[in-house]
Amino acid sequence: MDHPLENVIWQALTTRQAHFAEACGEARRFMREVTLLSAFREPSDQGYESLAELVGPQGTAAVFLDEPYEDRMGWEVVATAPLLQMVSDNGHAPTHISRPHEIIELGPPDSAEMIELTSLTKPGPFGKRTHELGNYVGIRKDGKLVAMSGERLKVAGYTEVSAVCTHPEHTGKGYAGALMLEVMRRIRERGETPFLHVRGDNARAISLYERLGFRTRKQGYFAVLRRV
Repeated sequence: MDHPLENVIWQALTTRQAHFAEACGEARRFMREVTLLSAFREPSDQGYESLAELVGPQGTAAVFLDEPYEDRMGWEVVATAPLLQMVSDNGHAPTHISRPHEIIELGPPDSAEMIELTSLTKPGPFGKRTHELGNYVGIRKDGKLVAMSGERLKVAGYTEVSAVCTHPEHTGKGYAGALMLEVMRRIRERGETPFLHVRGDNARAISLYERLGFRTRKQGYFAVLRRV
């Protein structure tokens, strides 16, 4: 495992974010209230057996895979999709993206609204304590949270930009790009490189990320699995 972004959930849970980890044999997962993201050292029989024991009966795990998920006894597929891992490693922020002045800090008092917004827009697994993984920023209109972005996975030298979402009634105003730039700025100020994950079939999001300076590093797959 030469690169920090290979098997990135496993690396996060065994290094910089080990304090959020629950472990069993060859598997790790984030605490349930943080996120469903889980991983194994390798997608082997032993890896899946460890994950099954870790999540327990009817337990759910969201995993990143290099190959499409193949049916395994004891698991059912809740959702699956192609996944791109993108990196912004040129060290420069684009100058053509406007930055609204109304960007605000988000924290524990905003958790319920953050969950409401992510439940509506579905940028990925987001739980009651996901906001503890890093800095989160947002935009309010008439007192309502309408857009947000923040940090999720952290490994050596890299931090993930995540939970990029905008309320459907407020899209097309440049909020997502502006919030991402703010998150990316903070990551770079720490001497780290921003990266992210996006569904491979989300052409609109991929186009935005490319305009922000991200390039595709690898193609993989995302699967949400439930133990039966």
